[in-house]
Amino acid sequence: MPDAAANFDQTILPHLDAAYNLARWLIGNERDAEDVTQEACLRAFKFFDGFRGGDARAWLLTIVRRSAWTWLRSNRRHEEAVEFDEELHGGIDVSASPEVSLIRAGDVDAVRQAIATLPAVFREVLVLRELEDCSYKEIADIAGVPIGTVMSRLTRARRQLQTALSTQPQSGGLS
Repeated sequence: MPDAAANFDQTILPHLDAAYNLARWLIGNERDAEDVTQEACLRAFKFFDGFRGGDARAWLLTIVRRSAWTWLRSNRRHEEAVEFDEELHGGIDVSASPEVSLIRAGDVDAVRQAIATLPAVFREVLVLRELEDCSYKEIADIAGVPIGTVMSRLTRARRQLQTALSTQPQSGGLS
């Protein structure tokens, strides 16, 4: 079994940072995210013989995502439901994109706090797309939803992030 363990190390371990990052953003705190990431890695190791090649990062992130959602269901029964609000989720104002808001805000902590206020389904797609640079297809595969759902959630996440950033006081620049 040493070859299997070495193959696991070479294939999966390079993606631990991405796995932890996703777990941390979904769970909301470092200690629980470490536990979820560890649980996901144990599951990945246990079922590694079923991995048939392909995108190891997406495979691991799928396991992390499932582990995180299982943890959230058992530990946060009160997690916010996501409702559609036409004012928040309506049309897209390209001139006030999250990127422009980030530049205007100039405060990384404010952006982190704003992302943390998003419902988990929106944080998930935003983190996978903007922080982990996953394609829409990869996100769809990881989340087990159609690409159209990914695009819709991402649009809604960006819109809510934009709203959250615009309501925060400006810090006047990076410190």
